Amino acid sequence: MNYTDMTSNGTTDMDPRNSSPVLIKDLNEEEKPREKAGRLGLDSLTDVELLALLLGSGMSGKSVLDLAREILQDNDNKLSRLSRMSIAELKKKYKGVGTAKATLLSAAMTFGARVQKSLTLLDEQMISSRHVYNYMRDTLERLNYEEFWVIHLNRANRILFKERISKGGLACTAVDIKLIAKSAIDHLSSGIILLHNHPSGTMQPSGQDDNLTRRIIDICKIIDVPVHDHLIIGPTGYYSYRDSGKL
Repeated sequence: MNYTDMTSNGTTDMDPRNSSPVLIKDLNEEEKPREKAGRLGLDSLTDVELLALLLGSGMSGKSVLDLAREILQDNDNKLSRLSRMSIAELKKKYKGVGTAKATLLSAAMTFGARVQKSLTLLDEQMISSRHVYNYMRDTLERLNYEEFWVIHLNRANRILFKERISKGGLACTAVDIKLIAKSAIDHLSSGIILLHNHPSGTMQPSGQDDNLTRRIIDICKIIDVPVHDHLIIGPTGYYSYRDSGKL
């Protein structure tokens, strides 16, 4: 098996018959896209500079920026056209682009397309206790030990993040309220929903559950993050503090 990165002309990116390729680190300070990105952010980079970062190095007599510029110009400076090129096409068409570079470029384009697709998908919206229950029941209803979870919401009650706060025994689980408050701040939550399970199947909250709920509500008021509900999930159903008028 040949582990070298072959270019379209049959030589490697680091072929000893050629001079060493021009690397990003060999460029003048003002030409280095990585340093510019560090100072000003990736949005400050041009398409040429972003492509140069992915390529990593140029070739003998041609800097990585020149190689990136050449590839973009050949595609009429249209990223959509470049994104449709296969690994084999990239290797065949551009001298200095071997298997490693072509694969990385193709992977970056594919990843970008997937990100764009995911941005069009709305996160689930929690508009009732039933929605919350349906969303979390598969996670909690079959457990034979207690877990405590928090769902973080944006202003439209769409899910930002869900996390398990603690995992305990058959009858209880320890919950650090400070960690819940910190997590709400870290995720810039506009509201949270509390959840835990009762493996015994008893849906009614205990006095300990009531006390914990009040304490979490009180500390979340300080950071201006409302607790929208607290659900207790069991093997055959659930209990909602809000629906029961206890919130």
